[in-house]
Amino acid sequence: MKIVDVRARTVAVPTTGMLRHSSGVHPGYLMRTIIEVITDEGIVGLGEVGGGDQRGAIEKLKPRVIGRDPFHLEMIKTAVLRSVYYLSNARLYAALEIACLDIQGKALGRPVSDLLGGRVRDELPFIAYVFWRYDRPQGGDDTRAEDLADECERLTEELGVRAMKLKAGVLAPEEEVRVLELCRERLGSDYRLRIDPNGVWSVPTAIRMGRRLECLDLEYYEDPAWGLTGNAAVRDQVRIPIATNMFPARFDDLAPAIRLAAVDVVLTDLHYWEGPRGVRDLAAICRTFGLGVAMHSGTELGIELAAMLHTGSTINEMITAGDAHYHHLVDDVIAGGKLPYVNGAIAVPTGPGLGVELDPEKMDKYERYFEQVGDYYARFHRDERRPDWMPTIGGL
Repeated sequence: MKIVDVRARTVAVPTTGMLRHSSGVHPGYLMRTIIEVITDEGIVGLGEVGGGDQRGAIEKLKPRVIGRDPFHLEMIKTAVLRSVYYLSNARLYAALEIACLDIQGKALGRPVSDLLGGRVRDELPFIAYVFWRYDRPQGGDDTRAEDLADECERLTEELGVRAMKLKAGVLAPEEEVRVLELCRERLGSDYRLRIDPNGVWSVPTAIRMGRRLECLDLEYYEDPAWGLTGNAAVRDQVRIPIATNMFPARFDDLAPAIRLAAVDVVLTDLHYWEGPRGVRDLAAICRTFGLGVAMHSGTELGIELAAMLHTGSTINEMITAGDAHYHHLVDDVIAGGKLPYVNGAIAVPTGPGLGVELDPEKMDKYERYFEQVGDYYARFHRDERRPDWMPTIGGL
């Protein structure tokens, strides 16, 4: 079997509101580039990548993929990721690996989870991922802690989840901490709480807020300050497990993070960590050094979510609920619509391959929508409601 073509299409799918974060605003939609890897046997594998419009980057990598066997992933990784300095990009390789695993599963009649060692669970629990929002469905903007506590309660009832995470680093740290205090009061002592300032709090602020949060028994405190040394400094002073999807977010930085004792939990990501097989490599290293593993969300649509489900289902240590922006989406590009939440969890597709296929009409619709609204990564570090604002590390 040989790869004969790679096609890429960029889509934008609307969200239920404009999601604010420390670096700007998702302006009412999420963008993904969907790839189709086509073989000489007619099997088509699906992949997905974020980071804006990636069609041009995929086109540049095509010559390194065409003619290769989709089962020979080490050779494809060498050609795409290890030997092209100026194009080396773990995100792009991961999308290709997901598509090749989809091909392998379809060719063998087995789900991707079987190719990764076999699932140890049939579903993965997820969280209520709570953002400060502009243009909420009920009108207006989120401006105070009560707004987000209300939203967390609503999502808990609607999705059946038993954990939440606040995307912080937007309003005053004290107001953001108050969100978790309200959620603990309203949702009880067994409800799991997390907060993620995305590294923008200064070390003194992160320590001060962390000490205030200690009594809430957080599941973890994610990227409270910038960099490996920032996280290590906070970890030394605060009695809450420190988690990260930023420092480290690649294998090159994992050894320094372990030496510095910077983190307790690494949030795995299929794109940062070189695909599903890379995530399993990461999990083995974390197991060796006694670090926890959880699942990061990168604004995925259904293709990548399916890959996340397959991967997470094979990792024994992945016992905490995964992150997912998915409940903020109003639709998906996969056939049958969005994967459903049932009692706070999403079932692992049963295959073959990823177990999902594209809906041609939805692809056309959201490709046209992308052409209409455009690539917001060119204006990502902006907030049109605050034209003079710019993200500042350590500014809170």
